[in-house]
Amino acid sequence: MPSLFPSRATRLAIAAGAALLAGLAALAAAPGAIMQWPDLLDRPKPAADRRIAYGQDPLQHADLWLPAGKPPFPVVLMVHGGCWQTDIADAGIMNWIADDLRAHGVAVWNIEYRGVDRPGGGYPGTFRDVAAAADALRPAAARFGLRADRVVVLGHSAGGHLGLWLAARGRLPRGSALRTADPLPIATAISIGGLPDLQAAQIPPGDTCGVEAVRTLAGRATTDRPNVYRDTSPAELMPFPARQILVNATRDRIAPPAFAAAYAARARAAGSPVTLLTVPDEGHVELIAPGTKAWETERAAILRALGR
Repeated sequence: MPSLFPSRATRLAIAAGAALLAGLAALAAAPGAIMQWPDLLDRPKPAADRRIAYGQDPLQHADLWLPAGKPPFPVVLMVHGGCWQTDIADAGIMNWIADDLRAHGVAVWNIEYRGVDRPGGGYPGTFRDVAAAADALRPAAARFGLRADRVVVLGHSAGGHLGLWLAARGRLPRGSALRTADPLPIATAISIGGLPDLQAAQIPPGDTCGVEAVRTLAGRATTDRPNVYRDTSPAELMPFPARQILVNATRDRIAPPAFAAAYAARARAAGSPVTLLTVPDEGHVELIAPGTKAWETERAAILRALGR
């Protein structure tokens, strides 16, 4: 007989929803304007040094940003957000921070992938794309003089979920359609304004990505796969060895700090190392905009993780 009581994961998701309500009330009362997308996207857009395909689809590629100087270069693997939907965002929204890291001596491997709104996207295609793009860093590292022994993943919004998932791939269950041999090791995974727990990401109200995008991403439950989050949500894959850093802005309506706090509590209970960094008085766009307090905080965390 099924239990009449909610599971621990469900209780955590409910708690995150309650915290989200309180966070949104605080946002409504906060003074001053925060950045909107045109404030970033209308800036002159920097360009990567190279584009490298990892598959046959036009969306299966990575943009490589190479700093001046002599290799080997430390490298950040970058994953964009956009509610896992190609129509909402592409890798280009990360160009400004990729350029900033390049100027600070760090190479960037900024990946593109098929969103849930594209043929071949969703489950398992979106995850397979992200995994293949990450693993393609190895041959690129040998070719371009990148240090693939201490990779830092940086993911924004929905990309924060995918970046943490990359760090957790070694914990994928046997029989999962997403499991591969010898995944690229991730030393540190940094989620900025991320949605790390797919169940919590569906909790109304708020401006999260909603139920349908997550359902398409996670796939349908089957007899052999009754828990669709077991191989798609980092919250279900803990503990994993990568250091996790979650950066959030207090006025972010897409991913309020309450999401990160609930995930961190679950991570710590499972024995996964996690650090929370909260930036006051900024929002979702500031997290990927050079010149903001949020980006200065993130860049410092990246450089520390790379040993610089």
